[in-house]
Amino acid sequence: SGSWDKITMRFEHVLADIDGFGRFQIMILTISFIGRFTLPCHFLLNNFIAAVPSHHCNINLLDDGPTFWNLSHAERLRVSIPAEEDGSQSSCRMFTEPQYQLLNNSSNVTDVPSVLCWNGWVYDNTTFKSTVTSQWDLVCNNRGQNKATATIFFMGVMLGALTFGSLSDKFGRRIMLLVSYVSGLLFAISSAFSSSYVTFAVLRFFTGFCIVGIVIVSAVLNVEWVDIEHRKLVGVIDSLSWTFGSTVFVAIAYLATDWRWLTVSVTFPLILAIITWRWMPESARWLIANGKLEQAQMYLTKCAKMNQREDLIHTLQTEVNRKDRTYSYLDLIRTPKMRNLALRTGVVWFCVATAFYGISFNITGFGLNIYLTQFIYALIEFPAKILVYYLLDKIGRRCTEVGSLLLVAVCLGINIVVPKGNMSVLRTVVAIIGKGSSAASFATVVLYSSELYPTVIRQNGMGYNSSMARIGVAVTPLILLLDDVWKVLPQMVLCFAALLGGLVARTLPETHMRCLPETIEDVEKAYHNPLKENQPHLNDMFPILLLKIFNSQA
Repeated sequence: SGSWDKITMRFEHVLADIDGFGRFQIMILTISFIGRFTLPCHFLLNNFIAAVPSHHCNINLLDDGPTFWNLSHAERLRVSIPAEEDGSQSSCRMFTEPQYQLLNNSSNVTDVPSVLCWNGWVYDNTTFKSTVTSQWDLVCNNRGQNKATATIFFMGVMLGALTFGSLSDKFGRRIMLLVSYVSGLLFAISSAFSSSYVTFAVLRFFTGFCIVGIVIVSAVLNVEWVDIEHRKLVGVIDSLSWTFGSTVFVAIAYLATDWRWLTVSVTFPLILAIITWRWMPESARWLIANGKLEQAQMYLTKCAKMNQREDLIHTLQTEVNRKDRTYSYLDLIRTPKMRNLALRTGVVWFCVATAFYGISFNITGFGLNIYLTQFIYALIEFPAKILVYYLLDKIGRRCTEVGSLLLVAVCLGINIVVPKGNMSVLRTVVAIIGKGSSAASFATVVLYSSELYPTVIRQNGMGYNSSMARIGVAVTPLILLLDDVWKVLPQMVLCFAALLGGLVARTLPETHMRCLPETIEDVEKAYHNPLKENQPHLNDMFPILLLKIFNSQA
């Protein structure tokens, strides 16, 4: 004989019974880690493949007489290339004919005509064997194309985030993760063998479009499979995978100094990610929300067995009130509180990304070589994100986000007023703290946002937020160019962005130790006043599951 215990509970309670952070969840994190490793490499790739080596005009055809060729290389450059106001040789202009009088230390060449380089350029390959800059001469009058490579990539990322966010809410997390793996791999490898700049730019756009699906899909998938207690751990681990990738990327870039092989090297891990994808489960939350109960039951049973909890669950059945409708980005603005939430999180993501990449792209700020600067920037993220792990519980998601953004604003503000001359050590320390704080804000906002949005449009919400962040990344290079107007203007704009993000984040509701909202109605009913701490707990909102546990004794 046997008996049925009918227990109505939320998905979090189901996870608690079958272990919300066991071997099954660790497997998901490990598989995600492999694919996510590639993301920071591609996001920072432009710092290296589009680096501008020292260069000067090619003077080999300027004069073929014996006088010219009997000179040393340094002397040939001196008589062929005019000097700038600071005494350095021009990178973009050359004399129409050799000025041999310069060998006699004569400096009266102001009236001597010079022209733009007409025979190409010669590049210093001491640091980089080859870059896209030297490949297609993206210097001088063509330097705008060089700056555009990063913007083109991140425009692709922005549109890809919107697309993958919508499709993974419609077709599922698992299949869209595979699509992102395969398409990202194909476009990235193809871009490494581009024969022209236009082809390269187009392929980089589609690389960004496809590869961003990895981060937004895996982040949501990881959060949806763990219990409340371990969501912060999963969020920090996801973020540390980014930091790990950024750190290892420096070593890869140091070894692969040719831009083509560097691109191939950082894309190669996607092959392993595709192989391990077969063990990646679909989100049971998404399956239940879309009425796919048998599949949800199958994955929950697998989770219970792998976590060695099968002795507690002999029969698992789920019943939900299925709503035969699909969700889109329009659902982010249909209702007042969802609309308000989307507006605020979008502003926060834009500000977080602008501040983070504004600091990350300024890799010459220390006066150190490019590899050491990138390594320091990556290394500081480890202690910052470990600190976030403790703060998420101690002071909550909201305070952690607000505090980290305000600290970024303070650090940027200090470096505005501190002179560059005799206080370079202080500026360096402040810059490192600012980079760590910006990394902490990014790690927090990803977890925080995934907890704010309901399951039915969580992926849409993350796609929208990610696209807002990519807009911030796309405009960051333009912000850094404002130093032509006023030297401190870029830092002032970045400081204002961080300050604005912190103030807006202060208005978001706290999610610490609260169940994930499942429907839009959850959000509309729960967050009456985001600044009040005595909000109703989401666990008391409504049941979505009827767990029937049959535990018979023969």
